[in-house]
Amino acid sequence: MHDVMLLGLLLVAIAIGFGLGIRYAAQHHRRAPTAPPSQLSREYFVGLNYLLNEQPDEAINTFISALDVNSDTVDTHIALGKLFRTRGEADKAVSIHQNLLARPALSHGTNERIQLELARDFIALGVHDRAQRLLHSLLEQSTDDDRRYAAKQLLVDLLEREKEWQTALEVIQPLLKQHPGMRRPASHWLCELAIEEIQQSSRALAKKHLKKALLLDERCIRATLLLADLEMDNGHYGRAIERLDHIPEQDAAHIPTMLPTLQRAYARNDDIAGLEKHLYRLLGQAPYTSVIVTLGELIHQRDGVDTAIELTGNWLRDAPSLGGLDYLLDLYVESQKLSGRTAPDTRLSLLKYHTDALLKDRPRHQCRRCGFTSDALAWQCPSCRRWGTTKPITGVEGE
Repeated sequence: MHDVMLLGLLLVAIAIGFGLGIRYAAQHHRRAPTAPPSQLSREYFVGLNYLLNEQPDEAINTFISALDVNSDTVDTHIALGKLFRTRGEADKAVSIHQNLLARPALSHGTNERIQLELARDFIALGVHDRAQRLLHSLLEQSTDDDRRYAAKQLLVDLLEREKEWQTALEVIQPLLKQHPGMRRPASHWLCELAIEEIQQSSRALAKKHLKKALLLDERCIRATLLLADLEMDNGHYGRAIERLDHIPEQDAAHIPTMLPTLQRAYARNDDIAGLEKHLYRLLGQAPYTSVIVTLGELIHQRDGVDTAIELTGNWLRDAPSLGGLDYLLDLYVESQKLSGRTAPDTRLSLLKYHTDALLKDRPRHQCRRCGFTSDALAWQCPSCRRWGTTKPITGVEGE
């Protein structure tokens, strides 16, 4: 990060030097031929010296004092502001961008660009009300489509942080046709609204929000799960199962996510045989560890531990996993106890100790975009803040 910062400063320094060179060349051109040629300001070389000595704070401050604000240098000032914001010093970025806005000679388009940067500064500082006012003003006044789109993106991001789901939907609605990538976050905002309605016992409105979420994003697993929960609350267990049956088609990676709800629906419907058939079908689609363990437990309870050992061992040959091995060891320990052993084989105990240690505190979910891991499923990644990118971890150490 430090090397990247120095590289950025070096590029800014080059830009400043270029800008100063142009300015002084223009000044020299306007002078009489007998006047001596101007040189770059002393401050510029002092700034370079600070930069080469890895003193970025001093370098930035020196460059700012060396560089006048005009149409040729405004991009460099904006770049300096971005550097400050990237370093976590958004207050300094605010000073630079407000100083730029105070210059009346700048063009209307440049002024709008600076307003966008200032809004980003305020968001970084957590001053959301000032950022909102700035973005609303920009949307009212700007006629440039690109800047209006950028302002709407920032406003939506801000409204999302404030959990103002309905307002965010109203802002984003006109953009959905041209920018289909926004459909996924919008579907999750509708899920958030549905949860609020459920908490207020407005289940009909919640169901309406969830159906709309699926229209926006047909792969919205969250909406399907919430609809299944609503069906179960109404005692419609068969309908809940039908809802859940769409999830492997939406995203097979979320089969483990739906399993607890699926088990609950079949149990309330008093249809354990139906659950077993459903699990076998899921096993054929995606042999995840959680499916194997759930099915193994059904076999265990109905046909005994030895049958469960045989079938679970066969399934794990095709889909080996640490979690599956741990479950199989539990079955072996129980089998030995049932056979009359007072204590399990020490080798089994040692293996069980190691699988427990390896599984302890191991994350179960991972964001497929940024790699953030967690035990619980977060529909919005806490790290990159993308919606619907976190899924169960698969492979030998996962599902």
